Amino acid sequence: MTVRAKFNCHYIQRADDKSSITVHMGAVTSGSEENKAWSKLTPGGLVSMHISTPDAFGLFEQGKEYFIDICPVE
Repeated sequence: MTVRAKFNCHYIQRADDKSSITVHMGAVTSGSEENKAWSKLTPGGLVSMHISTPDAFGLFEQGKEYFIDICPVE
């Protein structure tokens, strides 16, 4: 089984030496009817990811929404 959550990137924290970023996200709760529907299923949640792969830095943008799929490792 997979759980899909919808998160908004609240902010991106860059390391002083620019070697990594930390992406901070929160579950969506408003902004559209779709987000209101998502918030009934995932009413709250926070995700922080520390990323040290420079090629991945550009994948995240403050204010943009992302799906996060969660499934067990088999």
